[in-house]
Amino acid sequence: MQELDQIDKARRRGRGAGSNRAGRFDLGRRDECDGWDIPEPRAGFPTQVATEVPKSLITYNRSPDLPFDRSINPYRGCEHGCSYCFARPTHAYLGLSPGLDFETQLIARPTAPEVLARELASKRYRVAPIAIGTNTDPYQPVEVKWQIMRACLQVLSDWNHPVAIVTKGALIERDLDILAPMAARGLVRVGVSLTTLDPGLSRRMEPRAPSPARRLAMIRQLARAGIPVRAMLAPIVPGLTDHELENLLAAAQEAGASAASWIMLRLPREVSALWQEWLAEHAPGRADGVMRRLREMHGGRDYDANWGQRMRGQGLLADLIARRFKLAARRLGMDASQPSLRCDLFAPPARAGDQLALF
Repeated sequence: MQELDQIDKARRRGRGAGSNRAGRFDLGRRDECDGWDIPEPRAGFPTQVATEVPKSLITYNRSPDLPFDRSINPYRGCEHGCSYCFARPTHAYLGLSPGLDFETQLIARPTAPEVLARELASKRYRVAPIAIGTNTDPYQPVEVKWQIMRACLQVLSDWNHPVAIVTKGALIERDLDILAPMAARGLVRVGVSLTTLDPGLSRRMEPRAPSPARRLAMIRQLARAGIPVRAMLAPIVPGLTDHELENLLAAAQEAGASAASWIMLRLPREVSALWQEWLAEHAPGRADGVMRRLREMHGGRDYDANWGQRMRGQGLLADLIARRFKLAARRLGMDASQPSLRCDLFAPPARAGDQLALF
C-alpha cells in the first residue's frame, strides 16, 4: 500500500506536482497491492480531457484586490503544471486532487462560445472588461486541439467587447488575426506572466510552459502587432527569484512591454504542501529560507488570505520588494497605467438581412 504523496519521479516526468494526495472534499487516495508480489511497470500521468456543458460562463467577483469584476474560463485545470499555481485548490471542488490531477485531468468547455454569446445578448447584461486567464491559462497546450479560447475571442470581437488576457502560452500568437484588429479598436490588452530568466529553474517550476526566452519573444510579437502588453512578475518567490526583479523588468521592456505589475507567491489551501514538496525536491538548500521569508510576510503563516495582503504580503521584505519594483518600473518607463479598454463600442453583431446591410 502506497500513499499517493510518494509517486516515483519517472511516473511524473514533465509534471509540476510531486504528489496526487486527496483534496479537502475527497475521501482519500491510496495505491492498494492486489496480492500478487510481481513487479510491474507503472504508467505515467497522461493528459486526459473530459468535457463540461456550462449553464453560464461569466463569473462575477467583488474582490477589492482585483481590477476586474468578471471573468471567463474555457478550461478547468491547466496542463502547464506550474508547481506554485494558486488555482490548484479549485480542482478539489471536482473531487480531484489539486496535485497531479490538476495538470492531467482537465475539463474542456466546448460550448463556452455559444453560452458567452447568449449571456452578452441578455437585456440585463451591462458591458465591462472581461478577464480571461485569471484562474487557468486559456492558451495551455490542449487549446491547440479544442480552440475554445479562439472561438470565445471571436465572439468578443464580434460584439466589440473589451477583454484583458493573462497568459504564458505562446499559442496566443495564433490569434493575432483577431487580437490585432481588436487592439486597434481599443478592446484588448495582454498580460504575460514572467517568473524567472533561468530556463532550468523555469522548466522545473513550470514544466509545460514556454521558456523565458519564448515568452519574451511572445511579448515582442504582440507589441509589434500593436497590442498593449503588461509584464506580470508573478509570482515573485522570496529567496528564489526575487533577485531577478530588475532584470526581468528590463528584459520585458526591451521586448516591448509598456507596463508591469507583480504578485508575491501565494500558497492557499493545498498549494502550500505541494509547493513545499517541490522545494524539498528541486531546491532543498533554499527551502527553509523561502518558507521563512514567506511566513515573515504573512504573520507567521504560510499564507494570509485577507484582502489587501494576500497579493503582496506585509513587513520589511515585502516593502523592500515593492520599493525595488516601483523604482525599476519608473526607471524603465513601465509605471504608467495602461489606457482603459473601450466599452462604448459594444453592440450586437450584424446579421444577414439586417437593414444596415442595405447601406
